[in-house]
Amino acid sequence: MPPRRKIDPVAGREAVRAWRAGATDRPTINTAVRFTLEELAAIAPGNSVEVRVPPAGATQCIEGPRHTRGTPPNTIEMKPATWLGLVTGTLAWETVLAEGLVSASGQRADLADYLPLQATRER
Repeated sequence: MPPRRKIDPVAGREAVRAWRAGATDRPTINTAVRFTLEELAAIAPGNSVEVRVPPAGATQCIEGPRHTRGTPPNTIEMKPATWLGLVTGTLAWETVLAEGLVSASGQRADLADYLPLQATRER
């Protein structure tokens, strides 16, 4: 069963559009981040990798061994602007890793196959 959505997809897409247009207010950024984290969990279901975008949100995704307690062995963490750049395609996974904009630990901590997210593309 897919995870229950907390962010309305229409509101989420609108927040992403607003961020692309230059919005910097916390409610817009948090909505955009949470929506795109939910999108990632929908296209890459699982519990083997935890993606953290503090203070906006976190999700578990990608099939593999389930993690239930403590810090997961496969963890990815970054700032909201980096995450939104990745999911919209304005930043590349390899680039943010090379520049140290992402902390990624564990053998499954690679989102290159999932980014950018289709749901963030302009229609």
